Amino acid sequence: MDFDTLVPLMRRLALAGGEAILEVYGRPDFEVRAKGDASPVTEADEAADAVISAGLREAFPDVPLITEEQSASHALTASTFFIVDPLDGTKEFVQRRGDFTVNIAYVQDGIPTHGVVYAPAKGRLFYTLPDGTSVEETGPFGPAAGAVTPLRVSTPDNAALMVVASKSHRDQATDDYISRYSVKDMTSAGSSLKFCLVATGEADLYPRLGRTMEWDTAAGDAVLRGAGGSTVRFDDHQPLAYGKPGWDNPFFIAFAPGVALK
Repeated sequence: MDFDTLVPLMRRLALAGGEAILEVYGRPDFEVRAKGDASPVTEADEAADAVISAGLREAFPDVPLITEEQSASHALTASTFFIVDPLDGTKEFVQRRGDFTVNIAYVQDGIPTHGVVYAPAKGRLFYTLPDGTSVEETGPFGPAAGAVTPLRVSTPDNAALMVVASKSHRDQATDDYISRYSVKDMTSAGSSLKFCLVATGEADLYPRLGRTMEWDTAAGDAVLRGAGGSTVRFDDHQPLAYGKPGWDNPFFIAFAPGVALK
């Protein structure tokens, strides 16, 4: 893979997807439908999916592409592929909260090595550089990349951890798990932004004891890994792998090294 070509393309497609989303978001009303699994979908999801998919397929026609909106039609046999969630946090989008993101990731041998997470309503853009390290670009965002800040996870204090948890999917099991730690402060965030808050050092720990799919996590996971962080399975603390049958993730924990996992 030519990462010098891939990274600018992923950045450009994420911005284009975000523009398509904001066009719908800015309307006084838009249609919300239920998919087969009862999760919501809007025309913003589909518009962003179309622009991102077209760009990736044109540039890299031989690399398999999985997207949330098209996943049912794909049976993956390769361990290297693109995986896209064109609008992660549809519930936040529908409720007009800003915590929704565009997510594009490149998975190589089951590991998300490169990714971009763009939160268009918040004006935050995170991505991995060709060498795999992560940055946050400060806007306004133009065709060429602007100023970037290298990302590095925090050095956690296990007596005073900063924890981030889901805004829309918080449950008692998650609260019970978090209670095992000495927590200084806890914040809620939507979508893949939780990974990015750990990557920037704004949080030390993000546990997810609920259902997620690989397209929900791959891009944020790549950004976190590029900032020195880790994402592991909840049950055995082994690295979270990608390319699993059905695309379902197990429960997981994203964290800065140095957190004493419980």
